[in-house]
Amino acid sequence: MKGNKYTFLLLALLFIVQSCEKFLEEDLISDVSSGTYYTTEAGLEDAVDATYAWLKGFYGPERGFTMTTFGTDIYTNGADGGHKRVNFYDGSFDATESYVNQSWRDWYRGINQANGVINRSADVEMDEARKTLRLAEVRWLRAFYYYDLVRTYGDVHLSLEETVGVEVEANKTAAAEIYSQAIVPDLEFAISNLPAEAEDYGRATKAAAEFLLGKVLLRRSYTSYAAGDDASRAETLFGNVINNYGFALLDDFADLWDINNQENSEIVWNLTISKALVDDGTDRDGHRGHLYFLMEYDKQRGMTRDVANGRPWKRFRPTPFLLGLWDRNVDARYDKTYKHVWFANKDVDDARGTRVIGDTALFIPGPGRDIDWPQGAKDAAPYIVYTSDDYSERIFPSMNKWIDVTRPDRQKTQGQRDVVLMRLADAHLLRAEARLQQGDAAGASEDINVVRTRAAVPGQEAAMQITAGDVDLDFLLDERARELVGEHARWWDLTRTGKLVERVRLHNIQAAGNIQDYHNLRPIGQDQIDRTVGGYPQNPGYPQ
Repeated sequence: MKGNKYTFLLLALLFIVQSCEKFLEEDLISDVSSGTYYTTEAGLEDAVDATYAWLKGFYGPERGFTMTTFGTDIYTNGADGGHKRVNFYDGSFDATESYVNQSWRDWYRGINQANGVINRSADVEMDEARKTLRLAEVRWLRAFYYYDLVRTYGDVHLSLEETVGVEVEANKTAAAEIYSQAIVPDLEFAISNLPAEAEDYGRATKAAAEFLLGKVLLRRSYTSYAAGDDASRAETLFGNVINNYGFALLDDFADLWDINNQENSEIVWNLTISKALVDDGTDRDGHRGHLYFLMEYDKQRGMTRDVANGRPWKRFRPTPFLLGLWDRNVDARYDKTYKHVWFANKDVDDARGTRVIGDTALFIPGPGRDIDWPQGAKDAAPYIVYTSDDYSERIFPSMNKWIDVTRPDRQKTQGQRDVVLMRLADAHLLRAEARLQQGDAAGASEDINVVRTRAAVPGQEAAMQITAGDVDLDFLLDERARELVGEHARWWDLTRTGKLVERVRLHNIQAAGNIQDYHNLRPIGQDQIDRTVGGYPQNPGYPQ
């Protein structure tokens, strides 16, 4: 770390405990500034719990979905929403973008919270083994926050010191140093000291630490400052996750999205959300993914908005490229990810005919099946059929992974799903990528085939198998899209592998004419620039 103490945080250190039902409490820890409560065992426990909370402003609400979904090869903009410039990459996408500013702010709040726990823990009298466990959780979280910063903004401010109050000086430390001084050491400490199984569901575990360090090293393996063994170490770490903890792929891909089956054998680590705190308004964010990937079904014939079909905010529309990735004759994942039929939830009697509640009202046959619906057949059907010729910013295939039927009413925007951030299928695909980085296409195909076998239409398992000759980086990215669509992965997948600009230009019409190489990093937010003495350096390419 640099020689003197730097910080940029705009607020005094706050320890706000939010809504991880299994182990986080709802209380505001109000006397932290005095240091008296925080240096007690109970205070330290509460402060550790609160360090998780800063993940929740990004993962679950619109901000995180926008910054990882928009501006990629697989999703473009729908009709509504005020952040389309993140997809367009036009001149308006600059330091004033609120999501850029908010993400920076919250990740550094998480880091400062972690720094406070670490720095003050020396004065806490408690069982040393338990203290070490809690410090391992906090260092895992600090690494998580720094990793999100580096893979989003590149070179950023580095501080391992707690800040209380407003300070207006900041450094811009090379990403290579942040990896070597903060992220990797923190995760190595976490791996050495976290348990294989958490005492409370949702806490960090050794497997989650190995998973995260594997991702860190895999990303670094593509850079000019990579350590020579980054890809090899990443392969080993993902292998540990796959082999050492008893995780198992669910037999049916669709079961992953059953809201009553969230704590399942495939989950390495979820950010937990509490239904009770979502429903009573204590958790103001929750999981909002159920809003953003839905078409405007509620204004169509025979339909009105309801809980079962979701509240359609029409933010993210799949690109034709994405819709063409699945061979539905052998791969079941499209059919288990996207909705095809809407049943009438209101009666209608008009020139087209009568529809009563429960009848088919809307049908989207989806990719590969449009050929069965020429215009004459569509006109003759007693319900509305939308094929690709009809798709628009309002009408498009709707992704159903995050539908939340537990919401108390149709207007409720917060959902209670856990946020899926680490799962076993992803570990296989990441290990495949690490193997490919080392020239081991055969090993990569083995991992990919594990995922594809589970994804197969029954009886088509053999047809889903690939060989080493099929595997290159583009195939792997296609497979990641088929498996992980909508799971906070895509923009980072493309920037990690150096494929963002190429693939956006090929497959995202709205963004193709504007995207440039410098868009592999997001702009530094105007808040940081304005509130730093002398200004804060903007990332190359963006207006200074």
